[in-house]
Amino acid sequence: MHTDFDRCYRAVQAKDARFDGWFVTAVLTTGIYCRPSCPVRPPYARNVRFYPTAAAAQRAGFRACKRCRPDASPGSPEWNVRGDVVARAMRLIADGTVDRDGVSGLAVRLGYTVRQLERLTQAEVGATPLSLARAQRAQMARVLIETTEMPFGDVAFAAGFTSIRQFNDTVHAVYDLTPTMLRTRARTRFGRADVAATGTLSVRLPVRTPFAFEGLFGHLAASAVPGVEEVRDGAYRRSLRLPHGTAIVALTPHPDHVRCRLEVADFRDVSAAIARCRRLLDLDADPEAIVGALSADERLAPLIAKAPGQRIPRTVDEQELALRVVLGQQVSVAAARTHAARLVAAYGDPIADAEGGLTHVFPSTERLGEIDPQRLAFPKARQSTLGALIAAMNRGDVELDSGCDWNAAREQLQALLGIGPWSAEMIAMRGLGDPDAFPGTDLGVAAAARQLGLPSAARGLAEHGERWRPWRSYATQHLWTALDHSVNAWPPRRNDETPAISNDGQPGREAHPRRYRRPAATSADGRPDL
Repeated sequence: MHTDFDRCYRAVQAKDARFDGWFVTAVLTTGIYCRPSCPVRPPYARNVRFYPTAAAAQRAGFRACKRCRPDASPGSPEWNVRGDVVARAMRLIADGTVDRDGVSGLAVRLGYTVRQLERLTQAEVGATPLSLARAQRAQMARVLIETTEMPFGDVAFAAGFTSIRQFNDTVHAVYDLTPTMLRTRARTRFGRADVAATGTLSVRLPVRTPFAFEGLFGHLAASAVPGVEEVRDGAYRRSLRLPHGTAIVALTPHPDHVRCRLEVADFRDVSAAIARCRRLLDLDADPEAIVGALSADERLAPLIAKAPGQRIPRTVDEQELALRVVLGQQVSVAAARTHAARLVAAYGDPIADAEGGLTHVFPSTERLGEIDPQRLAFPKARQSTLGALIAAMNRGDVELDSGCDWNAAREQLQALLGIGPWSAEMIAMRGLGDPDAFPGTDLGVAAAARQLGLPSAARGLAEHGERWRPWRSYATQHLWTALDHSVNAWPPRRNDETPAISNDGQPGREAHPRRYRRPAATSADGRPDL
């Protein structure tokens, strides 16, 4: 978008917050760059340059505006929509891959040479992977400086810098302020940091409006695994497995942001934890584009108008989500939670949670490699599917991470016996973040389609859904909101208030078609009895 000067300049003149994160505005006369919605008087067009990222503006010699703080805007939704190598690289950089493995490690993950990758990112976003990681480090350093009382040496290494000198030079170059001056300004403006150096910090996660968080948080609450997730004091809380240790996060929704309270075992994981929380809540989505496209369907339009700004309930760990999808095949949401809780209790690493009831982190696939089938209280067919998926992920035959190829992942998953279109599409939608995934055989989707007068048969609904591309994942989320179910309730309902119908089930044919027998009756939640 940054190449369309007239469109960008109109957005700057209108101070349109919808474009925050899409591009930054660099002003030649002042040497600073701003977000499009910066409240200052718009500069003359002849003095303006537009860049796709803050890293590109920094590379060109501009520093961040102290008033609008462009590094605090939502991320560009473009990288969540696209599946090409640059988008995959941007997602991996946000997860801290360059800080942990270097540019060479990022290139290996993507299957490119370092030179090829640098050429691609320079052409697309105006900066190399190293420059992008540097801008991310500077942003994380500012967050830690302003929201904690950590010593600056600890801040430097937590943000990913390799030396104090590099930390000081980068912060001063990006913000035109020293770390001491940044902290002093924050205390003057906001008071003392509300968190001491105890491993806990509070961060405001920006989000594009409209933000219909009830369906998002309701879904996370309804499917929460005991010991790993819980709802407490109006916040969704869960444990995280991170590169250097574990963490506990509490996420509280508001109409224009999400308050994130994060307790980490190692401050080097702060950047990755925040990136995964944003991914979990789909905070970088572009609701205006989604609402505009889906509202063109007259059958779907009333549902869109009722609650615009739906987000996809995603995950902090793609492999964890894949395992939970398999555990949830052919059973109710409550049963899936029970199966997952048993795995967690038996194989999860214990954690201490002084503020709540979290007890474990979800077990890694390496830990589950020697899983005891006796602990899996469900049919042998699904036990085999789960075991095959764990083994395939450990061997690398199935690659699931924030930078994987969505279509390749679908093919790898469906090559395993017991994983069919529903499971693959659900993993692509909620695990990988593909905005065009479509679990059309889902029972809840079919029930909602019938209510709206849409085709309820899988083939007919798939044909009708072609008009929803490339936003079929969001169409699915909107269809789920048509149901009277606990996944749409925030704060969560009590157990006796939960309706019987389920909305994220799967037709019983998928797991093992050759062994399928049509049941004589169906369970209370609309799924075939096993």
